[in-house]
Amino acid sequence: MRVVASLVSSAAALILAVVSQSALAQAARFPEKPVRVAVGYAPGGLPDTVARVVAQKLSERWGQQVFVENRAGANSGIAAEFVGAAPPDGYTLLVTDNSTHAINPFLYRKLPYDPKSLAPVSLVARAPLYLAAHNAFPANTFAEVVAVLKANPGKYTYGSSGIGSTHHLCMEFLKSALGLQLTHVPYKGTGQSVPALVAGQVPLVWSAYPSLASFAKDGRIKLLAVNSLKRSASSPGLPAVAETIPGFDFAPTIGFFTPAATPADLVARIAAEANEAIKAPEVIARFTALDIQAVGSTPEEYAASLRADAERYSKAVKLSGASAD
Repeated sequence: MRVVASLVSSAAALILAVVSQSALAQAARFPEKPVRVAVGYAPGGLPDTVARVVAQKLSERWGQQVFVENRAGANSGIAAEFVGAAPPDGYTLLVTDNSTHAINPFLYRKLPYDPKSLAPVSLVARAPLYLAAHNAFPANTFAEVVAVLKANPGKYTYGSSGIGSTHHLCMEFLKSALGLQLTHVPYKGTGQSVPALVAGQVPLVWSAYPSLASFAKDGRIKLLAVNSLKRSASSPGLPAVAETIPGFDFAPTIGFFTPAATPADLVARIAAEANEAIKAPEVIARFTALDIQAVGSTPEEYAASLRADAERYSKAVKLSGASAD
């Protein structure tokens, strides 16, 4: 019996070694064909912008096409379902914000995907959302916005990129903290909410700089505050809401995910490549122009970041009373 057990143990160790060597070889050769990057939102938003900038640099580094495919819907749930069910070989990746793991589990009674079907790869970028106002709105500073809203409870509306989006929950947390009353008007992405702001259909919107920049530069809207913990280096004259509400931080984080069963060596390889891609001078320049901060992380660090986000956003979902069901 001892001999048999020893033989079984030796065989198992040999199989494990062979599998491990195979995984290492797979990671070393990757990629040998084009890589698909699914984005959980429509074109033009922050996740899409980050995905396209990084995908272009990865294409150059790998000598293989890395193409972006928008699969918008269900607060990134449709893209998450697609990638979670893909072969765990590294050739299908997800780029999204923290909604898949830090918001949706508290927003949906039944998710269209299993968060455990996705493995965090790297947190590649972070960017503040800006509070933007239509030019007709009677306030030119964040303090004046608060004063106007307090003096006119229920009079004004605000737009967001959808129920349960960071844009929505950020404003709901702000409303709760300051005792404000205004009505939420959800749209299907920033491709709708920002044009609605510019047209004067809603007076206020939270959105990322890439969606707002051209309209702010030509004077059609005004930027009044950021939702990151500190002021943006790109707009130091605008206050952070955290200066009024300590600890207020709803700046979206953007990262890569892969199917959960993807070998750890391959996940580490993709993370390392993504982290190197965002260090390229042209990527840094592009991000800086769009007020996007390159971050970079290990898979373990990204997982920890998502857990911290989940604790914060779960409170915001509860305060908002939002439900996507």
